Amino acid sequence: MSTLESKYKAVRSMTRSLVATLSAEDQMVQSCPEASPVKWHQAHTTWFFETFVLRPFLADYRPFREELHRLFNSYYISLGEEIPDKKLRASFSRPSLDEVLAFRAHVDQEMERLFAGSIDDEASRRILLGLNHEQQHQELALTDIKHAFFSNPLRPSYGSATLPKEHPQPIPQLKWLNFEGDLTEIGYSLNSEEPLDFCFDNETPRHRVYLEPFQIASREVTCREYLEFMSDDGYMRPELWLSDGWEAIEREGWEAPLYWERDPGDETGWRVFTLKGWHELSELLDTPVCHISFFEAEAFARWRGSRLPTEAEWESVAGKARRHGNLLDTGRLHPAWANDAGVEQLSGDCWEWTASPYTGYPGYKPLPGALGEYNGKFMSSQMILRGGSCVTPADHVRATYRNFFHPATRWQFTGIRLAI
Repeated sequence: MSTLESKYKAVRSMTRSLVATLSAEDQMVQSCPEASPVKWHQAHTTWFFETFVLRPFLADYRPFREELHRLFNSYYISLGEEIPDKKLRASFSRPSLDEVLAFRAHVDQEMERLFAGSIDDEASRRILLGLNHEQQHQELALTDIKHAFFSNPLRPSYGSATLPKEHPQPIPQLKWLNFEGDLTEIGYSLNSEEPLDFCFDNETPRHRVYLEPFQIASREVTCREYLEFMSDDGYMRPELWLSDGWEAIEREGWEAPLYWERDPGDETGWRVFTLKGWHELSELLDTPVCHISFFEAEAFARWRGSRLPTEAEWESVAGKARRHGNLLDTGRLHPAWANDAGVEQLSGDCWEWTASPYTGYPGYKPLPGALGEYNGKFMSSQMILRGGSCVTPADHVRATYRNFFHPATRWQFTGIRLAI
């Protein structure tokens, strides 16, 4: 079995594991416009392999069901008409979950036939892209089901085990680490000799940037520190907020991070909903604050007399730091405490907002054809995040990875690292 086939089976198996405890009803829910039903995630990732790998590279391939080609297209307009309103995905009771699982089994079986033959470089590249695409949707499925369960008055729990209540050692004080700046390079350089070497097109080309000297925080901002911002009327002081952020506060009624709910029974006055159920905020005070919008992160930084790092500053630090962290493989499913060992939490825990807008690097070229719609078409009105989260697959992140969301986004595991 080739390394590519082994990776294919591992990724597809992980998806099955992540949804194994969810009922068919759970997998139909779409609780906010940014989310999708878990059933749709499974079907769309399978549609990707059928559309971009099996149809063009397996000569006698027969589609599982031709009508699914439009139903599970997300935004590839050049492939034909898409479902016009993403919010409608939860209204499609058919195909059933059983039929979606049969669709996945059909594509897996046909992929086995493809792996049994000779696979050229272009097919291999597309398979790798499809696997990384499915890993993105594994993370999205977990964030989406968390929002769905939070939106349910019963507030069900995805995981049965509870979070640890005590940190084995004192949380390290936030420290400022100095970096001299200078001319550096960011972006990914693919190694053609490594069969599984991969990056998304928006991580290229590698290029030079000049950085002024800067300082960056040794760890992410904690719930305790964010609670201090809230206690200082942070959500009621317009001088701290960007104009669009202040409008978001007034429109949405924000007064705390998403998933925080008032709880008079806790000494902090709050409790927090997690994938493993409710926890008193007092139990999580020294863990990274998460489910924060860019607007909230920027306002907090301004309140602290600091700022958010640029993505070039972030990558210049992360590229030299050790890559370990609280990712999906730990099973915690929530941000964890930092240790006192240099620059911490650059991998896992929370995606970290940067001050950089999502644009193409100098010389950026999207992939040819419909796959060029994967990243390039979204380079407008979004902000860059770096680092991965506690629900990101461990072999899916790297120092050059560029995630991006609209600045009001809160349903993802997004947090704050400061710079000055």
